[in-house]
Amino acid sequence: MADEPIAELGNKTPLQVARKPYIDKITAAGRCGLLQTIPKEFGSGSEIANLSVLGFDVNKVYEGRGVLEAASMGVPIKQGEMAMRCNLICIENKKIKNHSAGHITSEEAAELIQFLNKELGSEIVKFHSGVSYRHLIIVKGGNKQIECTPPHDVPGTPWKDVLIKAKIEEAKETADFLNDLIIRSQKLLEKHPINIARKKAGKDPANSIWLWSPGYKPKMQTLLETYDLRNGVVISAVDLIKGIGIYAGLQPIEVEGATGLVDTNYEGKAMAAIKALKNNDFVYLHVEASDEAGHEGDVPLKIKTIEYLDNRIVRPIWEHLQTLNEPVSIAILPDHPTPCAKRTHTTEPVPFVIYRPGHSPDGIALFDEKSAQQGYYGLMKAEDFMYALVDMNIIKEMYHKMKLKYKEFRGK
Repeated sequence: MADEPIAELGNKTPLQVARKPYIDKITAAGRCGLLQTIPKEFGSGSEIANLSVLGFDVNKVYEGRGVLEAASMGVPIKQGEMAMRCNLICIENKKIKNHSAGHITSEEAAELIQFLNKELGSEIVKFHSGVSYRHLIIVKGGNKQIECTPPHDVPGTPWKDVLIKAKIEEAKETADFLNDLIIRSQKLLEKHPINIARKKAGKDPANSIWLWSPGYKPKMQTLLETYDLRNGVVISAVDLIKGIGIYAGLQPIEVEGATGLVDTNYEGKAMAAIKALKNNDFVYLHVEASDEAGHEGDVPLKIKTIEYLDNRIVRPIWEHLQTLNEPVSIAILPDHPTPCAKRTHTTEPVPFVIYRPGHSPDGIALFDEKSAQQGYYGLMKAEDFMYALVDMNIIKEMYHKMKLKYKEFRGK
């Protein structure tokens, strides 16, 4: 939901314009700052940003988006296999029109992916269907030393200009194989009945796959191990986020009607979080709608998604917390900016607020990109965020003072 000043909003951002009384209420009670979620050497992908927010060193654990989504989908990654994200996209006049095939439905997409697996699948490559336009392929013996372009980064670009390239000579065979799959998919998808029907209905066809973000199975410590959390859950409509959660040791919770778009089941997600708090130390609740509005370049829609987040998720959770007899900390933040003018992710720091019962507020009353600059935390590195939220320094100080080993302290 982070953005840049927009002329039509009087050079304000959607966060500055949106009506969000409950997010602002938490901000006034908490402490703010800016968080650098994208390390300099990485692109501004959601996988990088969310891994960073959860405290992982992406230099050590990052293996691409595909393997994370595979975990959510229950697709095992074996030794010698490479996973990749497989988007269904729309190409028009030889250019990438959008990264989502007009936000194709999961039902339509599943039929197309099954069709492609029948026509293009083999002992070497398998297609697996996911949600909407987000899917997966597994390649045996694939070399991940290839340069791939996320389709949401290049709308309006000729597709041939951003095909896969080998970074090293040994990866050329893999790059050529994957590019051939993309080209063959276009011939197959163009004449599929689903795409014929979509065009007749004035919708964008899913007339190409797009392959990107290769990797092997990662090795990651769980959040439970790192931050001494007994248990936790992840709530999201997006396989990528659920996959990160699974590797982080979190239990995914499925919410009926969760779509990743503006029509998602906000109330269902809020209720799932409230229920999870009864028996879990940690809840990671993710809403994709503002990001998709940014990719569409739709300013009014982005403002609406922020207001929905405030009223339909933050409000019921905040009101529920007031009825509890135990303290609960809250953090609210985007994973990365998706400016409507650029229609893609950027690497700028994002505003965040951490509310901890008993902590004095920093005097910032509004949650937005500009106000957060004056907050208590200043500009924070991603690796420090989870420690601030969990307040590990206080915990460590307590058990050292008690002269107890960590496990003994935890028991008391």
